[in-house]
Amino acid sequence: MQDLQTLMETLSGWVWGPYMLVLIVGTGIFLTFRLLFWQFRMLPLAFKQVFGKHPDKHSGDISQFASLMTALSATIGTGNIAGVATACVLGGPGAVFWMWMTALFGMATKYGEGVLAVKYRVKNEKGEMSGGPMYYIERGLKWKWLALIFAFFGAVASFGIGSSVQSNTVALAVENGFGLETWITGIIITIFSALVILGGIKSIAKASSVIVPIMAVGYMAGGLVIILNNLELVVPALKMIVTYAFTGEAAAGGAIGAAIRYGVARGVFSNEAGMGSAPIAAAAAKTDHPARQGLVSMTGTFIDTIIVCSITGIVLVMGFIMAGQSFGDQNGAVLTISVFDKLLPGIGGWVVTFGVIFFAYSTILGWSYYGEKCATYLLGEKFVLPYRLIYIASVFIGCVATLDLVWLFADTFNGLMAVPNLIALLLLSGVIAKESKDFIARRKSGELY
Repeated sequence: MQDLQTLMETLSGWVWGPYMLVLIVGTGIFLTFRLLFWQFRMLPLAFKQVFGKHPDKHSGDISQFASLMTALSATIGTGNIAGVATACVLGGPGAVFWMWMTALFGMATKYGEGVLAVKYRVKNEKGEMSGGPMYYIERGLKWKWLALIFAFFGAVASFGIGSSVQSNTVALAVENGFGLETWITGIIITIFSALVILGGIKSIAKASSVIVPIMAVGYMAGGLVIILNNLELVVPALKMIVTYAFTGEAAAGGAIGAAIRYGVARGVFSNEAGMGSAPIAAAAAKTDHPARQGLVSMTGTFIDTIIVCSITGIVLVMGFIMAGQSFGDQNGAVLTISVFDKLLPGIGGWVVTFGVIFFAYSTILGWSYYGEKCATYLLGEKFVLPYRLIYIASVFIGCVATLDLVWLFADTFNGLMAVPNLIALLLLSGVIAKESKDFIARRKSGELY
């Protein structure tokens, strides 16, 4: 077992090493220039698509808003709390700046994923939409073998990063906060997960459309109260984030490389741009054009990193300044809880604790759909119910098991998902550009709203 863990540690280190980070960010930069900075030019229209009223007669299973909430349910998670803290501790305050850069270019990647998801989606035996990297790799590139590899990595990753790791996070948070034994939490969260997951995408989307806005707004409200109560620290914090991004101060070893490495890595881990997970939900959206759903998809990266992660990062740097430019010995969610509790006495710690619980629960729901689509691509629609039951069982197991090795498996396969997806995005960039131009032309002619 120790040999297996050592092997997985080595493999995980390679998968999430500098080559992978360069490939992920490089794809975003390439698409940004290929699409002539589309994500910046079209951002106002993108948010109008998310929050405005639109015709509901188009083909698809769920609304564009519901598809975004489903994607965000899996994207906004513990990475927004624990991941940002880890980046700040290991990379210094400057890591936040590189998280921003990763997100700004990652928006182009998410846009491309959304376009291809709708462009190449198909109807399954039940009349539901199926799409995502496995479909645009198979139908766009004609590489069935690579599509199968992506689906395998995605299905395996769902049981780790999607279910057991998340439920374990909830169980430990509840045990530390309320003293409730992990097996009791396991039973509760498994029941609540089953009630939603067994209903399929429409049930998941409905639950996500309620949970995601509430949990995100609640967490952001707590962070904004801290920021407003300490306005005198905002400018120094922002200045420190930008300055340290290029000097490497307060980073591991005092190197600028640490700020870049951990900022980029945690940014990617948080918003999942390039991972290939979010387009699986995007494919289910009711829309009249692939580019319209691409716009909706890219707002997810903006919301996740530019808004939610920024609030966490700014609050942490404020705490860093107040503590004499030191994060102390704490890290991860514990550090975020500590800083929030210090800057917002009484309720700050609870805001983060409940954030961890609901962020992790929503990730369980979102990833169940991702994993299901990957599994059924491999084994057929007859495997839907067996997959859901196995996934639900893994939620309980995660609450009561020691997950060091599971974490490694999850992290590794989550990273391996990105490789086939990024290859497809680069090789199909011409299709993305063509659909973008077509969308603009048809809107100008009045054919599309």
